[in-house]
Amino acid sequence: MTPDSSSSRGLGRRSFMKRTMLGSAASGLGTLHAAEKPMPTRSPRDRRPLALTVNGEAYHLSLEPRVTLLDALREVVGLTGTKKGCNHGQCGACTVLVDGQRVLSCLTLAARCVGKKITTIEGLADTVDDELHPVQEAFIDHDAFQCGFCTSGQIMSAVGCIHEGHTGSADEIRESMSGNLCRCAAYPNILAAVEEAKSKVKTD
Repeated sequence: MTPDSSSSRGLGRRSFMKRTMLGSAASGLGTLHAAEKPMPTRSPRDRRPLALTVNGEAYHLSLEPRVTLLDALREVVGLTGTKKGCNHGQCGACTVLVDGQRVLSCLTLAARCVGKKITTIEGLADTVDDELHPVQEAFIDHDAFQCGFCTSGQIMSAVGCIHEGHTGSADEIRESMSGNLCRCAAYPNILAAVEEAKSKVKTD
């Protein structure tokens, strides 16, 4: 393999991952006004009107009080980047930000998020300027994923970790990110990605 062909392959892979992440964000935007369909329930009378603000957009939904934020995002709003892993709050795949704080959406009732700002993986990339979030860029640069199932939760947790100021050392990052499991064991790459991105993320 020549140096030129190796460089070309690396650039192609990086370009592919960027387009995939930006495409996911754009496809999320395409569902902004298609979220009026309520989730199937045993009794329609149990549903209540509920408004959620997700990635800066308002969604007017009709949900049962017991519906989790995870199910509301995936099944009603149509933003499937947030993954349902264990559904018991033990794997971190469903991590999103609510008012800038990390939450496990599988353990959070959608009704508790009314009036709050919810950010999912689809809301990180700047689709106007066609730019990924610095954490997304770092995950690509460091190959901080393998199967990809946990990646959205890892990225959202990393963003929260940086904003919370828990990046003073490698051990602090590991502790702060310990609630997010990677069954492919890409932890060294995830750590490297967070360490690189922490200086590039704007924090309040």
